[in-house]
Amino acid sequence: MSDPVLDIRNLSVRYAGAPGPAVRDVSFTLGRERLGIVGESGSGKSTLGRALMRLLPSAEITAERMQFEDVDLLNATERQMLKVRGRRMSMILQDPKFSLNPIRKCGDQIAEAYRTHFRCRPAEARQKAVDMLEAVQIREASRVYDLYPHEVSGGMGQRIMIAMMLLTDPDLVIADEPTSALDVTVRLEVLRILDGLVREKGIGLVMISHDLSLVRNFCDRVLIMYAGRVVETLNARELDQARHPYTRGLLAAQPRIAGGRGILPVLKRDPAWEEEPAR
Repeated sequence: MSDPVLDIRNLSVRYAGAPGPAVRDVSFTLGRERLGIVGESGSGKSTLGRALMRLLPSAEITAERMQFEDVDLLNATERQMLKVRGRRMSMILQDPKFSLNPIRKCGDQIAEAYRTHFRCRPAEARQKAVDMLEAVQIREASRVYDLYPHEVSGGMGQRIMIAMMLLTDPDLVIADEPTSALDVTVRLEVLRILDGLVREKGIGLVMISHDLSLVRNFCDRVLIMYAGRVVETLNARELDQARHPYTRGLLAAQPRIAGGRGILPVLKRDPAWEEEPAR
């Protein structure tokens, strides 16, 4: 891949006091595409995303290479990371009611994200925030700007988070299960908005999810994680052709609308999956 946005080689993360690493020897590259990272809870997906943002101050992060464009993420100082986070790399978290400040107006929080990285007048930052709210298809954006988080729905709150993270035109967005707290109709709407903005701005997207159907239809490539390791990498459209027994087990455990209503198979784990090389 020429000129990747991210180039990660043998990344490992160990939390203080933990018996073993939460992420082990993960390697991948990311271009201006949509990359899905899938696995069960505890597989290391979110830890990987936070490690890329350097948001794990108490964890030990090691890697052979951890490059974001011209920034060496492994050796960058905190001062350097403050210029990268929110400006060139953004992270959309999964539940806006825990991510937005409940005692500040939604629009002020979006405008603050812009003023943190760009010198401008408050009125200019407000207009930028309103314009971005309109870009994520929020009606009456000027009115919504002055609402508090408890006054908006879950779907609108997630669109506000997307607006905040994309306002600075980042080159990389990490979305950590951004639709898990939403109902199906709102989920599809949020994904459509996010997909349109990503394609329009030509950025790299890492979509962290446990939803195989979502990444199959939304992403270009998929990494399958198990016990902190990547066990398989494949094109999203070829997910049904997965070879690793763990990936096949996850696919088999998905309930389907069509077909019989038999008991879903239980995934049988093999200790060797934790050590064998990724496919």
